[in-house]
Amino acid sequence: MAAMLLFTAVTTPSCIGSFSLTNRLLGWNQNVGNKFLNELVFFAFWVLPVYEVTCLADLVVLNSIEFWSGSNPMAKGEKVIEGNDGRYLVKCDGKGYDIVSCNDGSSVRLDFDAEQQEWSVNIGGESHVLFAFVDDTHVRVPVGDNDYRTVEISQAGVYAYQQMATKAMMAAR
Repeated sequence: MAAMLLFTAVTTPSCIGSFSLTNRLLGWNQNVGNKFLNELVFFAFWVLPVYEVTCLADLVVLNSIEFWSGSNPMAKGEKVIEGNDGRYLVKCDGKGYDIVSCNDGSSVRLDFDAEQQEWSVNIGGESHVLFAFVDDTHVRVPVGDNDYRTVEISQAGVYAYQQMATKAMMAAR
């Protein structure tokens, strides 16, 4: 046990990490079936040390990679989301998301440009900037045609942006 603790202390940076592998396994376990089946699988995975192995892999390998590279190696994947108006398939490739409607097959692409620190949406081959990070507390958002404003990331900032966007939309009509 002492050797394991020493190995962990030496090989891992001081980073909590996202424990993405373990969280994915837990998320899958919560959707296996009813609560009794979920509990049975949960208990079996503790007895068979599945959770212990995923925790160790997260702790020693994946969280270290995430800390040093800045990207999560487990971030890629697919997930079906139940929305208010239907189901959506969300595919992550590590740089953005493809969101496909299971209802009508329509899709939207969200991309993150790390160099510009901005998120954009691509609909029908046309890309539009949603927002760009200015610093930890501000984003640059579009208001009207080719006009941008810096907004504080707070309830008051979001409210101010809503007011600006509403006025811009009314003026465009």
